[in-house]
Amino acid sequence: MFELYYNLPNGKTVYLTIEEYLDLTDADIQYLMSLDYGESILNPFYGSSVDKKELDKVYDFECLSDTDDEVTNIASDDIPFDDMIDLSDPLDI
Repeated sequence: MFELYYNLPNGKTVYLTIEEYLDLTDADIQYLMSLDYGESILNPFYGSSVDKKELDKVYDFECLSDTDDEVTNIASDDIPFDDMIDLSDPLDI
C-alpha cells in the first residue's frame, strides 16, 4: 500500500495512506497538531529516490548492437530542406 507524507501546519510530518488522506478532516488535523504528533523532517528529499544512494549501478548492454553500422549510418542533418520549403513566392505580410 502506498504511503504519503503530509505536512501539518505546525511543521510536523505524518505518514498517511491514500485512504487516510481522503478521509482526513480539519478536526483530525487539529487533533494531530494538539498531540504534537509527527516527525520534524529537515531534509526536503527525505524518503525520495534522490535521497537513496545506490552505489551499485546496473547497466543493460543487451540492447546495444554488435556492430557499429547503426551508429555510422545515421541520416545526415546536412541535407538542405529547400525542396520542402518553397521560398519562390514573395511573402504578403
